[in-house]
Amino acid sequence: MDNRNSSILYGILGIYALMISWHYNHSLILLIIHYIFWPIYLVYQLLTGHLSHDLWRTIPESYFK
Repeated sequence: MDNRNSSILYGILGIYALMISWHYNHSLILLIIHYIFWPIYLVYQLLTGHLSHDLWRTIPESYFK
């Protein structure tokens, strides 16, 4: 049961990283590269501050408006 919950969270974070990638780049090639290395890309985005100032919430909301 615990394995299933962690895999769902892993998948959701992967989709979140792809949403961030598309928001900043609009490139299919970079989207594929970021899909392959999404954990590294997500940590990079967090450390460089690209998700600060409430952008961590604004980016996903922009896809559903």
